[in-house]
Amino acid sequence: MRKLCKECRERPVAVNYYKDGKTFYRSKCDHCARGAKETRPLWALHGYKKKSTCEKCNYTSKHPEQFNVFYVDGDLQNHRYTNLKTICANCQRILQKEGVKWRQGDLRADF
Repeated sequence: MRKLCKECRERPVAVNYYKDGKTFYRSKCDHCARGAKETRPLWALHGYKKKSTCEKCNYTSKHPEQFNVFYVDGDLQNHRYTNLKTICANCQRILQKEGVKWRQGDLRADF
């Protein structure tokens, strides 16, 4: 059984070479050995977390894959919490198709 990577401690170490029927391993996995960068989106790196309901239509889902993060002002470098909204795939398609700026629907209490 392979050891875990010394750097990330998540993936198994990579095979270095084979000699005389014996396998020799590296100390890091392929991902860490290549120096791969963080693969999370910038909004996640800045601490924003997707919600389980759409902030446009209040759709609720058990699966977070049905939601996307929407930038209200359209600037992908603006990662303020007031600029980021969680919307469902349907609302995202409507906003892209109509080119409508963000307009909040029914008012809801914040508490």
